[in-house]
Amino acid sequence: MLKWIETTGKTERAAINAALEQLGLEDDNVSIEVITRAKTGFLGIGSCPAKIRVTYEVPDEPEEVQETPAPEPPVEETEGKADAKEVPAAVREEPTSAPADRSEAVPDRSARIEEFLTGLLERLECPAQVKIDLNEAGIYQVELVGQNLGSLIGRRGETLDAIQQLTNYSVNRGQSKRVRIHIDAEHYRAKREESLQRLARKTAGKALKYRRNMMLEPMNAYERHVIHAALQDYNPAISTYSTGTEPSRRIVVVFDRNA
Repeated sequence: MLKWIETTGKTERAAINAALEQLGLEDDNVSIEVITRAKTGFLGIGSCPAKIRVTYEVPDEPEEVQETPAPEPPVEETEGKADAKEVPAAVREEPTSAPADRSEAVPDRSARIEEFLTGLLERLECPAQVKIDLNEAGIYQVELVGQNLGSLIGRRGETLDAIQQLTNYSVNRGQSKRVRIHIDAEHYRAKREESLQRLARKTAGKALKYRRNMMLEPMNAYERHVIHAALQDYNPAISTYSTGTEPSRRIVVVFDRNA
């Protein structure tokens, strides 16, 4: 279900930051529309704050019907009533023990990651060694080591992204606490990150030169994050935001004339 809020600020970036702080989300998790651009006016006269609309997705609320099952014991028999009362009590006790079992299994994620990837690579007939490292941020960094792993990377890393998505889904399925898993092969992501950083700086330079906003080609969430980070402190007159919906979601590099 989609919802939206509108916020104002001295600049477009300030209005966006206010909305993101209020929602507790990041640029990549929302769609941003600039309704009114900021104007400084002359000596403060005629100034106008920026106004933006941020659209975000929230989970659908669970149906109340599922929480109110109507027991159907015979009304005439008192024993039936007693049994009907005991059944819900037993059902309520079962979920309380399940999370405890899941929490005990949380630390052992490396084994699940290696097991899933090894099986997947065998099915793809692309043997590779799986190296796993848990960094300080709690993210599992997985490096696939082998020869001729281009087929695992795919065009612009699309196959590698799919493998990463499948691994995250499989490893986190049935767990009470999710973990993040990043997968790389032949240091592709590091090379791609450097390329994206160069693209970000080049595009920001054009925005400053021509004094107008620049829109980049559609990118996945990881690539958009790299662009946002690269330009975060690039220039006070430059900011970024994501717009559109997947898979056509893209970044707009904003030139702020009032900065």
